[in-house]
Amino acid sequence: MSQAAEPTRPISLSRRRALSTLAVAAATTFGGSVPASAWSLFGRSKASVESTRLDVSGLSDEWVRRQGSELGVYADYLSRAGFRHLTPLQVIEAHAKSHGGVWNSLPPRDLWDNLVPTLRVIDRVSVELGQPVQEIISAYRSPAYNARCPGASSGSWHQQNFAVDVRFKTRASVVASTARRLRGQGLFQGGIGRYPTFTHIDTRGQSVDW
Repeated sequence: MSQAAEPTRPISLSRRRALSTLAVAAATTFGGSVPASAWSLFGRSKASVESTRLDVSGLSDEWVRRQGSELGVYADYLSRAGFRHLTPLQVIEAHAKSHGGVWNSLPPRDLWDNLVPTLRVIDRVSVELGQPVQEIISAYRSPAYNARCPGASSGSWHQQNFAVDVRFKTRASVVASTARRLRGQGLFQGGIGRYPTFTHIDTRGQSVDW
């Protein structure tokens, strides 16, 4: 996982820094809505809420059962964020995993807003690359799950829902350099980690590379 060399987070996060990061992301929000083709993923559904029908037939029944009604609520929250080049299902799939007998979970509600700026950065990277997100490998990790992930840092920013490990069809080196260029232009402040097959991006409010 990406935390083998990820710089760890401090014990407490500056409220000003978090709000600053959210403000930068809000200023760069894309207009428009998710293309109809993207929502074709949401056909058969086990969980639903007001506006989002989410197909979770490819996810573990046990994991879906553990999330309960929160799964549908989170899917609706993500859909309302209006990402153009990634889908709520891609985000949710990243959570439906287990390591060492410990299941990961959706993030607590008080951490939901932390991920939106990072996903907006990834949405923008997608625009720059001219291709959609292929896979979100990791997003939020519960502390118990993170402790079972090989190489994961105990101070991982994934535990605060600021970090995403993402894969595009193009080389990870190209993704990382694109993200760094956008960061240099003031789109966000955060960490960018380059790995052989994926890229780590977070919006911690401080620029770090590895």
